[in-house]
Amino acid sequence: MTPTGKSLLTGAFAICISAMLWGLDGIVLTPQLYNLELTLVVFILHALPFLIMNVFLYREYKLLKSFTGKDLIYLFLIALMGGALGTMAIVRALFLVEFRDLTIVVLLQKLQPVFAISLAAILLREKFKKNFILWASLAIVAGYFLTFGFNLPDLNTGSKTALAAVYSLFAAFAFGSATVLSKGILHRISFQAATFYRYGFTSLIMLVIVLITGSFSNVAGVTKANWIVFLIITFTTGSGAIFLYYFGLRKVKAMVATICELCFPLSAIIFDYIFHGRMLTPVQWISAAIMLIAIVKLSLGSNSDIPAEKA
Repeated sequence: MTPTGKSLLTGAFAICISAMLWGLDGIVLTPQLYNLELTLVVFILHALPFLIMNVFLYREYKLLKSFTGKDLIYLFLIALMGGALGTMAIVRALFLVEFRDLTIVVLLQKLQPVFAISLAAILLREKFKKNFILWASLAIVAGYFLTFGFNLPDLNTGSKTALAAVYSLFAAFAFGSATVLSKGILHRISFQAATFYRYGFTSLIMLVIVLITGSFSNVAGVTKANWIVFLIITFTTGSGAIFLYYFGLRKVKAMVATICELCFPLSAIIFDYIFHGRMLTPVQWISAAIMLIAIVKLSLGSNSDIPAEKA
């Protein structure tokens, strides 16, 4: 195999592993923190990795001198949408379903390209590619059938799936927004610096929120098992997976990366079956397949070269 071929294989493998780690996170790890306050969970999920990043990326602080006011605003908004609001929404969705319908929540998050491309057209005046409306509509309709099957949403049965779906869709919107906002800063700084400052700004935002809400006082209630999960997420499915993803993205084209990212929803389905014994119904399988095909079509036809955001 040629050096170029090895590089492509290494990059694709790195993206696949990172995507599988995100599937493991949504199905197995983050739901284990359900006993804690939502805002506290999101704060620790960002503050702990950021503290560890300081050991290796402390030189990135030098960039503060070169940041313009516009750069700081972009970093703040990326942290607010992709870090604070997006993560709170998806974690809330995972907590709501109480280990039921976890796959649905994770799969609905994959709708973020619909929001990212739409926002890019509105805010950045990018033109829609051919058949965008068709594929976007198909993805949304498939997402509905994935969640409810052939039934109408019933909000009077006590089921929290519908509310969890709303939070998951908002998370997709927030992450999609962060993807578009990233265009304003990622052409100026490296992905390591962008990740470092995103976690730093998100930690500050969440610190303010936990102090205002009073949830910071609940740190004493974090169990040993919770801290173990936080550490596992930090080094694997959290910042570890993000660095692995960007490492792979440097070696492959966006088209290849989009295909490799399918390991995320596919691994979520597998992990949900292995750990919880849950499997999608035939209608949900078909809906998931249609939705993912539509998302791939949208991603490959997008003008944007900025990779998708991940919590």
